Amino acid sequence: MWRNRALKVVLVVVGLFFTAAAYPAAMDAWHGSSDDTGDTMMMSIYATLGIFLLFSVRNPSEHRSLIRFAAWSSFAHAVVMSALAMPEKYAEESVGFLVGSALLVVIGITLLILVPPRGLTERMSDDPSR
Repeated sequence: MWRNRALKVVLVVVGLFFTAAAYPAAMDAWHGSSDDTGDTMMMSIYATLGIFLLFSVRNPSEHRSLIRFAAWSSFAHAVVMSALAMPEKYAEESVGFLVGSALLVVIGITLLILVPPRGLTERMSDDPSR
């Protein structure tokens, strides 16, 4: 019970956090002032993921694959940002990259810890001998 409630709270917080990326992405697209179009595209993907995480709050057990995708894509993004923090080229942004990476790792771990396990009825329906 506590796990389901905690997951729902985390999904709302992470969903709103990711959805908030829509604002800077929209402003960059509207004004055409983005220095890095890759950042704008990434924010649009995160905003979309955030909206779907908010949809999953009603019944997280039906959206396990989405929750796992959010976790593992956060890890992947953290690895890339951490790698970008190393070269001299991005020395000014390295602290921001590492803080962002740490936040994404925390999000990913939290989601994986709280993702609902497969239910007994699903296991039975997946049984090939039936």
